[in-house]
Amino acid sequence: MIDERIWEGVAYLLDSYAEVRPGDDVVVAYTSDSSESAAWVSVALKMRGIVAKRVWMEPLHDPGFAERFSAALPSTIEASRRLVIMTFERDTMSHTNKLLAALSKYDKDRYSVFRAISSGAEFFSEALCASPADLSARNAALLERLMSAKRLRITAPGGTDLRVALDSDRYRWISNRGISRPGRTVILPAGEVATYPAAIEGILVADVAFNVNMITERDARLHAHPVTVRVESGRAVSHECSDPDTLRFLDECFGTHRAQSVGELGFGTNFAVTAGIPSNSHVNERRPGVHLGFGQHNQRSAVVEYDCTIHLDLIARGGLVWVDDDPTPIDLENVTPSSCSHPTNFTDEDVYSPEFDDLEIDDCCGVLTSGGIRLFCTPAS
Repeated sequence: MIDERIWEGVAYLLDSYAEVRPGDDVVVAYTSDSSESAAWVSVALKMRGIVAKRVWMEPLHDPGFAERFSAALPSTIEASRRLVIMTFERDTMSHTNKLLAALSKYDKDRYSVFRAISSGAEFFSEALCASPADLSARNAALLERLMSAKRLRITAPGGTDLRVALDSDRYRWISNRGISRPGRTVILPAGEVATYPAAIEGILVADVAFNVNMITERDARLHAHPVTVRVESGRAVSHECSDPDTLRFLDECFGTHRAQSVGELGFGTNFAVTAGIPSNSHVNERRPGVHLGFGQHNQRSAVVEYDCTIHLDLIARGGLVWVDDDPTPIDLENVTPSSCSHPTNFTDEDVYSPEFDDLEIDDCCGVLTSGGIRLFCTPAS
């Protein structure tokens, strides 16, 4: 059943994100767990006079997908038209190389790719109800102050108190703002800036939710039983939670090799996300506030050399960020959008080229227990 808020999110996706116009060729690929999302989008497109070609796909391993997907593509893109690809999955982001191979015959300026993870009702009703222009302006406002900073102090209402050293010459900033650029894949939901902390110490109290690169049905929300993590020298040295089941889950995550390392300092900027949702979802880490990603990092391997099969985001509600000696902190829940252009020296959140080609398996978010891969940040062009 689709309600008004979901329908509003579908409209944002088509009109503000994908900017679909009459005459465009649209292909919608989806896994079975996201068939409802694909149906909502297809109906909305039809109401705009556009009949999308729909391609079902098995997540991770689907020998027939490349042929089905290629058959849905136009032989050429006419001068007055544009090709828009949208994919919907819940826990995975599959078949990256097959998609790129099929699109390689087209001019990169003539097509756009939008890939949704965590698709479902809240994806539309929460995360998509903020335009990419608004998200870009908020991301720009944060990056204008943070990219030149050397040190931060971050506090949040739940008890978070972190001291961070930054090195933006060495560690790249990532900005996910939902805006398409030639040759890039737009990862949705959008609304985050992040980097790798040169040093970090203090206490993180995650009172919103977790997001982990595993397939799990557990309730991701933490508001009823916040998680407290003590960080020393860039590593989690202790973790606490009053809920025994959540504590066992954390023990399992942090027990993985290198999972205690802080691999990401992130700031959610999507003001349309107002609370944590039950699903293990990227929607949660887009909520305005600070989060730390433990385990796998968000940098290139030549810069940060370790690898980890776990990436566990623990998300705090809101926060104040003091930048160097500036006495006026950034209020993460009330970021004033920038009137300037978004910085150009950043990286996109994009899809890592999978290392499982021989097995015909993709998995951008690392849900494979043998050691997967996740959303990867590729250099901006």
